[in-house]
Amino acid sequence: MALGTAATRTTNPLLLALLIAASAYVVATHRSSAPWARSYSAFAKLAFAVLLIRLVFAVALGSPIPGTHVLLTLPEIPLPHWAQGIRLGGEVTAEALVFAAYDGLKLATLLICVGAANALASPSRLLKSLPGALYETGVAVVVALTFAPHLIADVQRLRAARRLRGRPDRGVRGLLQVGLPVLEGALERSVALAAAMEARGYGRTADVPARIRRTTAALTLGGLLGVCAGTYGLLTAEGGSYGAPLLLAGIVAALAGLRLGGRRSPRTRYRPDPWGRRAWLVTGSGVAVAALLTLASSRAPEALHPGVVPLTAPTLPLWPAASILLALLPAFVVPREHS
Repeated sequence: MALGTAATRTTNPLLLALLIAASAYVVATHRSSAPWARSYSAFAKLAFAVLLIRLVFAVALGSPIPGTHVLLTLPEIPLPHWAQGIRLGGEVTAEALVFAAYDGLKLATLLICVGAANALASPSRLLKSLPGALYETGVAVVVALTFAPHLIADVQRLRAARRLRGRPDRGVRGLLQVGLPVLEGALERSVALAAAMEARGYGRTADVPARIRRTTAALTLGGLLGVCAGTYGLLTAEGGSYGAPLLLAGIVAALAGLRLGGRRSPRTRYRPDPWGRRAWLVTGSGVAVAALLTLASSRAPEALHPGVVPLTAPTLPLWPAASILLALLPAFVVPREHS
């Protein structure tokens, strides 16, 4: 997820390609055979589709980027005066296509990094790592994260069954005949999950005094507001003096609120998942990449955001590229059997 944050800080296709390669290498070396691990290829296909759609929109709807290298001219459809600023057809320039490719590749890289997180992170371990105050939200998030991998597994299983029976599994007809069993399986899985959660006591809360509840709400809300204000201060030139202290105070207040909020959850932990040295290295490598690219975007914006007017070839900045190589650290510090 930190690599996805890093991808939002640049439009340089060389750096984005490095981020994709780093995440793909970690997935290739540590992906397990669990159902959620199969979702990476689906996210990669979705990222490729997003890139193509962005290019198609740039060709069909035009682009605000001025250009002089005209590649082709499409028939332009006249629009009424109230639709000024929107163009259908017309000239397609190389500058507009390159700008759209840079923008689409950034979003595609973000999707691929999210797909890597889905393929590598175990939902059960993720739920164990959340604080007690967020366990209701954590359950909802984990169920949402496991929906896509299970859906993909169901589609693959049903398509294989149809191929064994000699029936079509592609096209509109195959999609319609596969979609209904997939929907039925999703509903049955939802009902079974709800029954299992109810049997295990999910949703029960302890009796906490009103004073602690009010203090928890004030600390959590105030901390989140402090984090937002501090982040805004760090992103603006005028807020450099108060941004860092306000961000630190907000984080401390939010953590204190989460600590107090954990008293509402009367859960016990059976074999808690330890947060050890390897976990710190994995997390730190991703955070370091995001932090270094954020720093590079403010120090050398022209290298991380190559211009398209005039049209020039992107260059590879050395130290931002070297910082992305830190994302390969999980592939070497985490043993394969623990993936």
